[in-house]
Amino acid sequence: MALELRHLRSLLAVAEHGSFTRAAEALHLSQPALSQQIGQLERTVGAQLLDRSGRTVRPTDAGTVFLRHARSALTELDAGTRAVLDVQDLAHGRLRLAHTPTFSTYLIGPLVQHFRACWPGITLDVRETTQDAIEAGLLADELDLGLAFRGDQLPGITGETLFVERLGIVVGIDHPLAGRPDPVGMRDLGPYQLALFTGGFTTRARIDAHFAGHGIRPPHAVETNSLTALVDVVRRTTLVTVLPDRVTREHPELCTVPLDPALPARTAVLLRRAAAHESAAARVFGRLVRDRCGAP
Repeated sequence: MALELRHLRSLLAVAEHGSFTRAAEALHLSQPALSQQIGQLERTVGAQLLDRSGRTVRPTDAGTVFLRHARSALTELDAGTRAVLDVQDLAHGRLRLAHTPTFSTYLIGPLVQHFRACWPGITLDVRETTQDAIEAGLLADELDLGLAFRGDQLPGITGETLFVERLGIVVGIDHPLAGRPDPVGMRDLGPYQLALFTGGFTTRARIDAHFAGHGIRPPHAVETNSLTALVDVVRRTTLVTVLPDRVTREHPELCTVPLDPALPARTAVLLRRAAAHESAAARVFGRLVRDRCGAP
């Protein structure tokens, strides 16, 4: 019997849910029909793919290997379908974009405003998340583009340089350090507690590495995964944070204080999956980002 796409999708559903019952509900199939499809698939490949002996259905060793290839094949087929349906005149379509938090303050709003004004028929799916999640989403074909930073990108991910971003110590305008003409030494931060992003964000990783490299560990009073919350907390308290200079320029209630030695600059990049088909919407968004950021 020939292998069919419905067989692959059925196998993936059972592996994901760990249950024939839940997988059948998700696929809107009867459980006997789903079991029949899995059986047909196993006979076609000549191996048992699922272990049904426990309370949870699990892939066998052969199933684990087969699932890896099945996921890859379906990802490529879905991308191919979108490529065929890609509307070159941009009258319709969808663009899936993800970004790390700091871009939400000064870049995402203007980009979406301009894009919607020019191409109102394109639906934008915009998500804020970590760089690791962005790269994983691109590789899984769950995203078209990502805005993040240059680093050790995963194999299969390419990064187009947009601009260089500088990080600095940021406080509220009424903070004792605000308006200080001379740079603040690392040791001068000792009396102050920090408000920072939670672990997992590239900004936090750079901050921790910089402080650790100079042998200091300022106490953390607040950790958050929200840039909006971080800005609001710092402007209302005597807590100190670290943010890009572009973010501070958007918030007059904040003040950047020079740090000595300065935090290392980082390079903003537009991320793509190297082998992915680039839709018309992704192409024009890429041009829009380059124009906005002054990239060549």
